[in-house]
Amino acid sequence: MTVARTAAAGLALLLAAACTAPAPPRREAGTAAGTVCAPPQGPPQAETPTTIDVVRQAYFCILGNYYGGATLDARSLLTAGFAALTRELDRDGRDMPEAAMPALTGDRRADWTAFEAAFRTITDRAPGLRDKLAAVTLQAIVAALGDDHARWTHQDGRPPGYYDGDGYGLGLEASVGGPQADTEPGTALAPLFVTEVTGGAARAAGLRPGDLIESIDGSAPFVDGEGTRAIAALYPRYPQARPVRLGLLRQSTGRRWSVTLTPGLFPRDPAALRVVRSKRLDDDIAYVRMTGFDPDSANRVLREITRLRAGRTLSGVVLDLRGNGGGSPLEATRLLSAFVHGADTAYQCTAEGTCQAAPTDDTVELLHLPLVVLTDRGCASACEHFSSAVKDLRLGRLVGTRTAGVISGPARGYLLADNTILSFPAKHHLGPRREVIDRIGVPPDHYVPLTPKDAAAGRDPALAKALTLLHT
Repeated sequence: MTVARTAAAGLALLLAAACTAPAPPRREAGTAAGTVCAPPQGPPQAETPTTIDVVRQAYFCILGNYYGGATLDARSLLTAGFAALTRELDRDGRDMPEAAMPALTGDRRADWTAFEAAFRTITDRAPGLRDKLAAVTLQAIVAALGDDHARWTHQDGRPPGYYDGDGYGLGLEASVGGPQADTEPGTALAPLFVTEVTGGAARAAGLRPGDLIESIDGSAPFVDGEGTRAIAALYPRYPQARPVRLGLLRQSTGRRWSVTLTPGLFPRDPAALRVVRSKRLDDDIAYVRMTGFDPDSANRVLREITRLRAGRTLSGVVLDLRGNGGGSPLEATRLLSAFVHGADTAYQCTAEGTCQAAPTDDTVELLHLPLVVLTDRGCASACEHFSSAVKDLRLGRLVGTRTAGVISGPARGYLLADNTILSFPAKHHLGPRREVIDRIGVPPDHYVPLTPKDAAAGRDPALAKALTLLHT
């Protein structure tokens, strides 16, 4: 199976699990037995090979449950799947006359029957490729949805959200974060540079914050000012990604050099693993960094603010959400409820336009403190739910850069017959003003980007701006 797992494997799994809600099984009218999908039940089971029967199950699961599935032109999914199949045949040197797309009519069941017949004809000629062809076909069908919350993933024999305390990857963070590199690299701004060295190969090679990344495996990260897909190699896939060669420039010395980094597991600083960290700044500002909207994270943030407030007067709160990949929308709503009551923080809407509001939890005690939120392109999903509500409801100021624009809607997980998980939204997210945030992001009130010189000097201009706002 060729499904990708993100570079930050532990955090990504944790956030995906937090975003995934149980869903009742549904059957598309007229589908055959064996195509119904349902949420996972009980402990994960060992995976079995992906077959055309699994692809069929996923196809009808999407049509019966996905946002807009009722009106989706299923031919687009089948065309994408067949295109991936033929590319894989060609890559393996096994292309054949029979590998031609069947005629599709728009009848979902009839088109599937034709597609499956063609698939079986092809794989009968290349039985050794059967499982791989099924896997690439299914991956392409999911990708054809064009939805940043639709994915096909392993269970890995571990409970959702399992995390062993290690990091995986090259051991660095860059000015273009993982969500942006994977989904919208063209929105990235040059230059590309190291913002943090977290361990692993990057630390062993002596990389430092502020180092410019001029090439990745010989490719430029920017062409005509637009970010390229090469940037995604900075966030390699677990568990057996290939080494990555970087061309680097250290501006302070003018040194240019190349280094090959091999991704792998590396121990993380225990303090850096905490989802919520806090400290007091200038003696009267509560600074709280939150890396994910995990279960109970809102309560942890509020407890930290209460602790920092004990015995003294606070002038405000800086909530640092940079690099926060999201998580539970319930946690986002609960944390917002400490700053406002009686408001709707977001809407989840069906393709037919029926929307369900996400109201504040007015049992949460109000903090009555000024708020500044730090955002960047790594702030995604539930982080954007929170940020958009802060902006729309005028709960505080956003400082930094635009958020990721990766918030199509809360994903629901469905168990496939090979014991893998197919997940996608049944509803799409809108902000408090019913505006679309997905693919657009939330713009800051004060645009304060980090520069390579700032990173190299250990300066944080966004935080400095936040403190200035709270003190004035």
